[in-house]
Amino acid sequence: MDEAVRHLAERLLKSGFDELPERERRVIQRIARRSLISRDLSMAAEASGFGARLADHVARFGGSWTFIIAFGVVLVLWTAANSILLPLFVQPFDPYPYIFLNLMLSMLAALQAPVIMMSQNRQAMKDREAAAHDYEVNLKAEIEIMGLHEKLDGLRQEQLTRLLAQQEAQIALLTRLVAGYDGAKVGP
Repeated sequence: MDEAVRHLAERLLKSGFDELPERERRVIQRIARRSLISRDLSMAAEASGFGARLADHVARFGGSWTFIIAFGVVLVLWTAANSILLPLFVQPFDPYPYIFLNLMLSMLAALQAPVIMMSQNRQAMKDREAAAHDYEVNLKAEIEIMGLHEKLDGLRQEQLTRLLAQQEAQIALLTRLVAGYDGAKVGP
């Protein structure tokens, strides 16, 4: 491993590089290489398979007001047709206890529930990936800020050292001037 990376880990994180978890090692390596950590996570979601995208669309539509209103309209039409309209002309195909409607609703629920669960599991996986990515970005930012603080502290220390050296030189000069002035004043 590059010595600069090890030194960076020891200096900023007060830990040996080999003792760090994989994620932190990856961040330290990217800092040392001056490469980006940020990436667009939405592209990974778009690259998923047809079934996953279909599950997302079904879950999105199944949880919308459009679906609820349309489904309510279908239920009202079904019950009105089988209870009011059809009995006037012919034998209704699904009379009052609506057994066929119950069968259709049960099958819809049996299919829709696992699809929604698939979508939720996929969303949870994307959320975990986004949280891990956020952690890496935040860790890199924090380490970079620590590095900047270290540089500023070094610059401030160097500036103070130069200032103290200048003050000592000025004090020595003033001491010589005062000694020379006192020596010239020795007479009456």
